Amino acid sequence: MYRARRNEYLPETVSPPGETLQELLDERHMTQVQLADRTGRPKKTINEIIKGKAPITPETALQLERVLGVTASFWNARESHYQQYLAREHEREQLTGYTDWLKELPIAEMAKMGWIERRNDDIEQIREILSYFGVASPRQWKEVLLKPQVSFRHARTFESSPAHLGAWLRRGEVEAQAIVCCPYDRGEFETALQRARRLTVDSDLQALRKVCAGAGVAVVFVPQLPKSRVSGATRWLSPTKAVIQLSVRYRTDDHLWFTFFHEAGHILLHGKRDVFIEYAAKAEDSQLPQNPSTATEEAEADAFASEFLIQAEKLQRFRAAALQKRISENMVRQLADELGIAPGIVVGRLQFLGWLPYTHLNKLRRRFTWPHETD
Repeated sequence: MYRARRNEYLPETVSPPGETLQELLDERHMTQVQLADRTGRPKKTINEIIKGKAPITPETALQLERVLGVTASFWNARESHYQQYLAREHEREQLTGYTDWLKELPIAEMAKMGWIERRNDDIEQIREILSYFGVASPRQWKEVLLKPQVSFRHARTFESSPAHLGAWLRRGEVEAQAIVCCPYDRGEFETALQRARRLTVDSDLQALRKVCAGAGVAVVFVPQLPKSRVSGATRWLSPTKAVIQLSVRYRTDDHLWFTFFHEAGHILLHGKRDVFIEYAAKAEDSQLPQNPSTATEEAEADAFASEFLIQAEKLQRFRAAALQKRISENMVRQLADELGIAPGIVVGRLQFLGWLPYTHLNKLRRRFTWPHETD
């Protein structure tokens, strides 16, 4: 979990160690010239240390220990704290030019979900965000996290905000890194998917994570951000660890499980270097142009999920029987029992195919909520 600087005390100002050195000299009625003679350091160097223009080196710290009886570790620590203070002040000056960057990010939502803490000071908020993303500056954020999104293998953006999407993906990365997984094994993952199919009946998501981790795939559930407009994503953290990230955007088990098996299809069918992102499309977006290779890969993942959950042959037999009578709850439950899957998945497929109105049998679809939504 990301929680790097929660209890760290950072004073607003830190005096140069030369001030402490001058106080000690005053107490001992010793002049700078006398100190220079006793330490063997140039008089100019002693004067610059006291004025804060030159650092106390480890060698000088040892010499001060011999002459003044104050340990070298004390001087080294004073110098280190002072240099850190100067570095932070320099960073603060640089970060003042990036306060508008905060407007791109969903700070309130991220804080509500416990991903970050809210800060009253803009610079401290920027630092908090940088720690969340694991980068040193907003410039690195754009280069490391934002720029690569251009090559993400998705068809369209659907008004998605790159900043919101990046924050969502980062959360998935952090959570996935915390999941202990066996090295990826294709055969084990195929077996895990068969078990996952049965888990749809009770939507046992904890068991899903466990069986997939045993095959080298970390499954993480991350709530969507306002402008991420994403249902799921697949990528590889390493050659032996894949990640399936789900937003449960539509809150129902049919969408969740189809998205999961769609992402699983990417793992089995497509390359380890690609990042696949499934966006939530609007009806009018279907007319937007698509990258041909992306469209093919998405179609292959769709086909994999469709066939894995409800085989075409069984679906056609159900269709033939349904033509003779109205589709009822009992018929849907019977098909779901025969397939060994949740009835909500059957309802979702029938509605998608137009065989069942979107207003019918929705009580069979299990709904999900996030803990932060009930607080």
